[in-house]
Amino acid sequence: MPQTGSNGFSRRGFLRAAGAGAAAVMMPSALRTAVAATANGRPLNVLFIASDDLNCCLGCYGHPLVRTPNIDRLAARGTTFDRSYCQFPLCSPSRTSLMTGLRPDTTQVFDLAKHFRSVVPDVVTLPQMFMRNGYFSARVGKIYHYGVPGQIGTNGLDDAPSWNQRVNPRGRDKVEEKKLTNYTPKRGLGAGLAFLAADGTDEEQTDGIGAGAAIKLMEDRRDKPFFIGCGFYRPHCPYVAPKKYFDRIPLDAIKLPDFPRDLPKHVPAAALASTRPWPWFGVSEQQLRESIRAYYAAIEFMDAQVGRLLDALDRLKLADRTAIVFWGDNGYHLGELGLLMKQSDFENSARVPLIVSAPGQKAPGKRSTRTVELLDIYPTLADVCGLTPPPGLAGASLRPLLDDANAAWDRPAYTQVWRGSYGGYSVRTDRWRYTMWGVDGREGEELYDYDSPKGELANLAHDPANAATKADLKALARKNWAKPYLPKRKPSAKPAPASRPDADE
Repeated sequence: MPQTGSNGFSRRGFLRAAGAGAAAVMMPSALRTAVAATANGRPLNVLFIASDDLNCCLGCYGHPLVRTPNIDRLAARGTTFDRSYCQFPLCSPSRTSLMTGLRPDTTQVFDLAKHFRSVVPDVVTLPQMFMRNGYFSARVGKIYHYGVPGQIGTNGLDDAPSWNQRVNPRGRDKVEEKKLTNYTPKRGLGAGLAFLAADGTDEEQTDGIGAGAAIKLMEDRRDKPFFIGCGFYRPHCPYVAPKKYFDRIPLDAIKLPDFPRDLPKHVPAAALASTRPWPWFGVSEQQLRESIRAYYAAIEFMDAQVGRLLDALDRLKLADRTAIVFWGDNGYHLGELGLLMKQSDFENSARVPLIVSAPGQKAPGKRSTRTVELLDIYPTLADVCGLTPPPGLAGASLRPLLDDANAAWDRPAYTQVWRGSYGGYSVRTDRWRYTMWGVDGREGEELYDYDSPKGELANLAHDPANAATKADLKALARKNWAKPYLPKRKPSAKPAPASRPDADE
């Protein structure tokens, strides 16, 4: 049975917040509009599916080894965004930005402890917008930040006013942590290379329980408009999945990326600071292969749970009136450039999977190569569902790209990280990435050409031939971060680690 828990909100506080949300539905509001209708006069539902620490190792993104038939079939009826980027490659800052529609410098959430309402107490979150328009809003699992695995089964760093109902699943993966193989014992389970080929069924795992709970919510609410967020914990470490998913991935098929061992000489020190010791936290090639296999197995397990959700939509005859968004909160390094996990400004940390399916879109099954941001999800869902979003959202609606994947689009993507006393500010266009470290790049600069075979193996920031390109991109970065938020931390002579090694991320 799904278990509910609380952390940070009392039961009385939750009921009070939920009551306030319900009251907002009844009261006049500048944000209140009529619920959007489909062609047959019924409102669109929203199924909002998140996957934790998922990179683009998916079949629909062209991965040669990982099989994701269910996410692939969602892609076949929606738009797959090939260049989608998070705003801060760390769980809480990224999810906060997406759910509020605001950039991290506005929410001031740069870590895993600060709650956005301490800074923007009256912000209307994405699910709140739907609640204010008569929708039932519910969350299962991780939508806002949870420490994984430590806070599984609790509310984590949730936002009570965003939901009418919350479900916090807790499965045997949480109970059986002592069975894990752990190749980085000095790091916490939520930030290390640990895994388990588990006994038992999908339905006994936390994400299996979560999928069942989300299906039950859809069954119970099928006759009224709903916004249901289903947040899967996998493939976040520790990488746990039933043994059958491990058995499907041959270890000898996993090839490790090659990179120059003198790379630190060619990039700012902060660029590689997310992985210490560098490279690969000091693990062996064999240990890394086994960890990558476990990560892939966790993806395939998570995909199976997505399939259960899609099957339920079809069975309940809700597919033709439900908008679906599938997203990952940040990318994930698997050894390239000597890096692991997240919190870098490189491509595989910033790039995330994003698939949007909306009833009536004119070009389902297409891939868009336009550069977009997770921030764009909020205005997109408002647009698709015919709702008026609150003013001041930082993103733009992707609806034109749902109808024409190659429609005109001239917005870059911005991603940032924090290194203790200064930030790394990165701008991505269709071809280029420019990153400046510290104010105006005083701590270093990077420039990469993705049309070049060398890609991120060649830092062109100091190449005179690319001076004009760098100047143009630097101007974009300066404009976007004209007034950056700077957390009060003591300056350090060396770039600070991206995160505590014992943290549950």
